[in-house]
Amino acid sequence: MISLDDAVTARLESHGARFEVLVDPDAALAIKRDEFDGELEDVIAAEDVFEDASRGDRPAESDLKKVFDTTDPLEIIPQVIRKGEIQITADQRRKMQEQKRKQLINRIARNAVNPQMDDAPHPPDRIDRALEEAGFTIDPMEPVESQVDDALDALRPVIPIRFAEVTVAVSVPANYAGSAQARIRKYGDLEREEWQNDGSWIGVLTFPAGMQNDFYDMVNDITSGEAETRIVKDKDEISTR
Repeated sequence: MISLDDAVTARLESHGARFEVLVDPDAALAIKRDEFDGELEDVIAAEDVFEDASRGDRPAESDLKKVFDTTDPLEIIPQVIRKGEIQITADQRRKMQEQKRKQLINRIARNAVNPQMDDAPHPPDRIDRALEEAGFTIDPMEPVESQVDDALDALRPVIPIRFAEVTVAVSVPANYAGSAQARIRKYGDLEREEWQNDGSWIGVLTFPAGMQNDFYDMVNDITSGEAETRIVKDKDEISTR
């Protein structure tokens, strides 16, 4: 279950009665769109249906039976969410906007580059300032994924930006290869790998270009700076010589 502070109220009025449930806002939106595939118990603040959630008042069982044909909260809660309206306070809206703004900035920073600076990544702070300058407003009731394209459209007049991927070849010395290759291969899509006769490991992987600095920092950290990396310009060339 989630805390009451993190929950929003979904409200349905039917047959002269009111029904309210307390649920995670993102999960509520996913349930409304029939996109939720988690466990309901994990995204609600109470396994209960209320007439007034703020006071803890509960509807009559006869009203539950009349409207939902059951008194089981776990069967009723999704129906209230799907058929009802999601209520959020001004404070909840502000907190949701702040959280989704951070998620949006991180997503863009991990995937976007500056085409005028040899596809160098944009730092999150620069993206944050550019969104502010562009006057872009996060919709707290929409998934971050569906707002990325609109955010990019708003950013382009302010900063040079595009989404890109990069393919990098990594050569790891034998004394680090065992543990290092396991972490490196999880960083992106592994295009090719080779174990050399001397025990060293070579891998070629593709990942969002905005993650380059983090990737190089990670590789240097786990190999004490002894690994070699290079960008593969042409995927047809995917070679590690």
